[in-house]
Amino acid sequence: MSIMKTKDIMNIIPHRQPFLLVDTIEELESGKRAVGTKCVSYNEPFFAGHFPGEPVMPGVLIVEALAQVGAVAILSEPEFKGKTAYFAALNKVRFKRKVEPGDVLTLETEIIQLKGPMGVGKATAKVGDEIAVTAELTFAISKEA
Repeated sequence: MSIMKTKDIMNIIPHRQPFLLVDTIEELESGKRAVGTKCVSYNEPFFAGHFPGEPVMPGVLIVEALAQVGAVAILSEPEFKGKTAYFAALNKVRFKRKVEPGDVLTLETEIIQLKGPMGVGKATAKVGDEIAVTAELTFAISKEA
C-alpha cells in the first residue's frame, strides 16, 4: 500500500502534470531514501513523437522521475519544507532496458551525501526485477521557500 499518492507528492515537490512523473511513494525515510512508482501509460504526451510505431519512454524522463523521488526524500525534511531541489550534475547514468507503455517503473533514490544545500543521490529505476536506469544525481536545494 502506498504511503503517498499524487496529491501528497504535489504537497512536497512543485512539479505538476504533464511533468509530474511519480504516481505514488511506497517507502519513505525522510532525508535518506524514497521508493516510488510510475505507471507508464500509452496516453503519455511524449509517446506521440518518441517514437511513432514503437513508443519508448525517453531516458531523460526516467532520470527526471528518479530525481523527483529523491526530491520527495530530501524535501520531506522539515528544514527543506517548501523549497525546490534542482539538478546540479548527472553522473554514471546507464540505460539498460527500454521502458514502454504498460510498464510500471519502480523508482528508488537513496541520498548518499548531504552537505548544506547540496547533495548526491544514488538512483535505480526498475521494471519488475530488471534494471532500466542507474544514475548518480547531484542536486542543489533553493535558498528560498
